[in-house]
Formats: sequence, structure tokens, C-alpha cells
Amino acid sequence: MPRPAPRGGAAGIAVLSVGLRPFFLGAAVWAALAMALWLAVLGGAPVRFALDPLAWHVHALLFGFAPGVVAGFLLTAAAAWTGRRPLTGPALLAMFVLWSVGRAISLVPGLGPTWLALVDGAFLVALGAWVTHAVVAARNWRNLGVAALVWSLLAADLVFLLGASLGVDRSSAARAGIAVLVALVLVIGGRVVPAFTRNWLASRGPGRMPAPAGGVDRLAAGAAALALPAWVVAPQSAPSAALALAAAVIHGLRLARWAGERTVANPLVLVLHVAYGLAVVGFLLVAVPVIAPGALGVTGAAHGWTVGAIGTMTLAMMTRASLGHTGRALAAGAATRLVYLAILVAVSARLAADLGLGQTALVAAGSAWIAAYGGFAAAYAGPLVRPRADARGGAPAA
Repeated sequence: MPRPAPRGGAAGIAVLSVGLRPFFLGAAVWAALAMALWLAVLGGAPVRFALDPLAWHVHALLFGFAPGVVAGFLLTAAAAWTGRRPLTGPALLAMFVLWSVGRAISLVPGLGPTWLALVDGAFLVALGAWVTHAVVAARNWRNLGVAALVWSLLAADLVFLLGASLGVDRSSAARAGIAVLVALVLVIGGRVVPAFTRNWLASRGPGRMPAPAGGVDRLAAGAAALALPAWVVAPQSAPSAALALAAAVIHGLRLARWAGERTVANPLVLVLHVAYGLAVVGFLLVAVPVIAPGALGVTGAAHGWTVGAIGTMTLAMMTRASLGHTGRALAAGAATRLVYLAILVAVSARLAADLGLGQTALVAAGSAWIAAYGGFAAAYAGPLVRPRADARGGAPAA
């Protein structure tokens, strides 16, 4: 787990003391706002954006919200991985403003994708350069692949916006963005889920513990490395479906080795297992359009990953890391438990909508998503902008 950040940024401003503070809060607010605007579009409101409504919806969450969370996590974690100084103060503020300007530009009708590509591109180049430099300078080769995923997200974003500019199909670029984020869930989740589980179970007495990393983990990495690109390129092909099913089996076995059944009493740990399990479900769902044509479309199948694995793992990491880095107890209070419940309702309702339950389920899913991320913003805004609780003698967890 990333070590606690210093008690204050370069300018003594708590919210600029570590990357996760501004980015997690900003990304949560944007996630709720973007979904509220999309529900307004679905309801017939004449809302206009820099992109056509559907392209904007996809971009706002996949290449707007998600990179904000990734930035908050990596700007915090990479410093701990490499032993280098974290980005703080004015430099962190500049990075956050750049991300925020991209979100604002996307809301301005008539600007089109070019300005959005320039600003988003600049943000992801800055993030990729910072992470890559930290990893290379520290010779922390284990995390070079994580840096490569940031550059891959940049490429997918720019190709998506190019497609929007030319009025051509953007679905493969969207799938590439999803695949990059799923890969991050699998890589980071593969480290933190067993580690946090082991740490908590160590104080619980005798019983099954997460298995140490080994051949199953390497096999799982290889399976994902084959299945995800195949899905991006040919989502409705038989080889793609076969690779996805194989990846589901192997990653399911990997998850089963982490003793998740013993974590029911700790929501902060249990939700990590649930989120990784939703990644496994995602592999199963993307095979459905091939196995049972007409039962579920390619876009619908992808929601198992987008709303499910990505949305849930994001909240799991945001809540836990925010508690730790603001000096609060690693315990899920009522607000945190409600946030977890809301995202699971969003997952269930979104998949139900794709399976034929229609507009009502779609609105329910969007409303639950707003409750989850809006709830996080409301519960964690105070801790994220104020100095560490342990510097004030402690405070209850959110």
C-alpha cells in the first residue's frame, strides 16, 4: 500500500499534499455530474456537448473520469513504489487544472474534439512522463508495464477523438480504453487484494490465508494479455470468446486462492474481492455475444467491466486510500458501506437494462451510480481537503 504522504503540500495546502486528494474528489464529482447529464439526455433534455451525446457519454467516463482516478492513484502510489518525492503543491495543482480544463471543454458545444484532444493529450502525456520518469529513474522495472498502460490510454483516447472528428466508428478505440483499464484492475488488484487480505487476516487467528504469488498468477497475466487485445480487435469472433472464457476460468481460480470468504466482516477488504470478481464476470459476459447471439450485445457485455469491475474497484481503492492518506482508521463507516451498496445496485441494474429490462433499469443504474460517486464526494470531501486527522488527534472514519 502507498505510504502516507507528508502532512501538507509544498505550499502547506492539505489538498495538494498528495495526488489522490484533488483527483479522487474531482473524479467523483465529475462521475456524478456526467451521469446526471446523461440521464437528462436520455430523458429528452436538449443538452449539447463538444461531441455528439453518445460519444460524449463514453468519453466523459472512459477518458475523463477514469484517467482522473488513475492519476490520483499513480501520483500517490508511484512515489511509494520508487522512493521518489511525490508531486505536490503548484505542480500537482497544474496537473489537476489541466485535467479539469479537459472536462470543462467537453461541455462546450461547438468546440469539437480537437481542443479536447489537445488538452486531454497534454494531461495524459504529463501523467505518463511523470510516472515513466519515476519508474525509470528508480530502476523500478516491475512497474514499467503500469507506465506503458498510461501511454496506451493516451493512444486510445486520441484515436477515439479522431474518430469523433471524422464521424467514423469509435467502438474499437472505446474497447481499447476499456481493455487498458481492465488491465490496470487486474495488475493493481492482483497486488493489493491478497496483500490487504493477508494483513487483515493476520490478526484474525488461524485459518486459510491468501496463497503466495506463483504460477497461477503468471498464467492469469498471460491469459489477460491474450484475451483483452483479441476482444478489442474482434469482439464477436470465436477465438476472442474462447480466450475470454479461458481468462475467466484462470482469473476465477486466482481470486479463489485469496481467501475472500474470510473477509465478510471487513467491507473495505471484501469489496476488493467483489471488484476483482466482477472482472472475472466481465470476461464471461464478453463471450456471450458469440456463444448466444442476440442475448447480449458487445456494448452491453462491456458494462460488466465498465460499471462493474472498473467502477467498483475504483471506489474500493478510493475509499481505502483516502482513509489511509488522511490519517483516518481503515474502517468502513455507514457512508462508505452505502457507497459500496450503491455501486453494486448500479452494476446489477445496468446489466439488467442490457438484458432487456429497458429504460427503467437504465435510469436506476444511472441514479445508483450518482449515489455511489456523489456519496463518496459528500462523505470524503472534508477529509480530502483538510489536514490529516492524526495531526489533529484523530477523527472518525467516513
